[in-house]
Parts: sequence; C-alpha cells; structure tokens
Amino acid sequence: MDGARFERRARLVRKAEFQTVFDRAEKSADRYFTVLACSNSLEHARLGLAISKRNAKLAVLRNSIKRIIRESFRHQLATLGGVDFVVMARPGLSGVEHRLLFESLNRHWARLAKRCVRC
Repeated sequence: MDGARFERRARLVRKAEFQTVFDRAEKSADRYFTVLACSNSLEHARLGLAISKRNAKLAVLRNSIKRIIRESFRHQLATLGGVDFVVMARPGLSGVEHRLLFESLNRHWARLAKRCVRC
C-alpha cells in the first residue's frame, strides 16, 4: 500500500469480518472514539467504520469523521501489523478540533496494536 488511497484490502467489508472483531475484540475507548481490535491472519491491518447517525446526526459530520479516521489509519498502517480495527464514534464530535481527533486515534492504534500482538 502506498498510502495514496484507502485500498480495498485495507477495509473490513463483509458482515462476518465485522462480527469477528466484535466477538473477539480488545477495546480502547475515550471521550471521542471506541475502537475494537483483534488480530487477523493477514500481514496487514484492516479498518472498519461504524459511525452511527445517533452519534453524528449530519451526513457532513459523519463523512468528515470517516475521512479523519481513514487518514489517521493510513499514517499508522506500517506500524499496525495484522490487526483488524472497528472504529465507532462517540456522541459530541461536532466542533472538536481535528488535531485532537488525530491524537486520540493515534493513542488507540498504539495501545491496541500492542495488545493484539499477544492475541
């Protein structure tokens, strides 16, 4: 992966892939995000997004949050190894600086990548 696009192989796309993460998850949460992760049998990380209308009512906000998550994931991809992640937004993200969201996600990636190495 060259980091220019969010390639299909870096995504969780099937319901069964999401369900595996939900069933075997390591969890990391803060005031902005809940991130679930579990190791996979691949050599690269994959990302799934679960941004609900309940937590981000406007489509513009949901799409912005998704872009931030994908961008943060792309920046950290080389350090994540074979881990599947599902990111869920928490209520109250409108008006939060993007920098704070990036910092939050970077903490989640690091924390969960360490935990899932042992899984």
